[in-house]
Amino acid sequence: MRNLTRLLLVSTILVGCVGCDQLSKQVVRTQMMLTESHSYLGDTVRLVYVENTGAFLGLGDSLPETVRIAFLQGAVGLVVLGLLWAATLARDMTRWQIIALALLAAGGLGNLIDRVLYDGRVTDFLNVGVGSLRTGIFNIADVVEVIGVLLFLLAFRSAAPSESRAKR
Repeated sequence: MRNLTRLLLVSTILVGCVGCDQLSKQVVRTQMMLTESHSYLGDTVRLVYVENTGAFLGLGDSLPETVRIAFLQGAVGLVVLGLLWAATLARDMTRWQIIALALLAAGGLGNLIDRVLYDGRVTDFLNVGVGSLRTGIFNIADVVEVIGVLLFLLAFRSAAPSESRAKR
């Protein structure tokens, strides 16, 4: 893939995903009160406004503030930069691998923006499930990251056999 096309693809994914994530969080912050909840589709989907100081499902929220900041802002920032570098500059990558890395970077950046702007807190608001079987509360950046991980696993797994055949 040519460099300009690759840069345009990564930039489009980044702007689109981070933009949707930040816009949705802004709507929740301005239209809902903290812990307010609304149920839709027979309680399959809930909008619940929470602020998460930890990582996935609140992991790490009880860590000392300096450790939490170092890890959830510093380390995540470095990972996002690494993903963006790989998505834009690493050689011998398929289009799907590039998309997967860009999605991972976009999801990380969406939550990193929240952490920097809102005193280490990420706005979460989506909850899905049936009855007592429910997900944790998450946001669009989290969805983008999950899609990125799944695509990453598929893209890199499907690329591996062709590379090993080429080396024989």
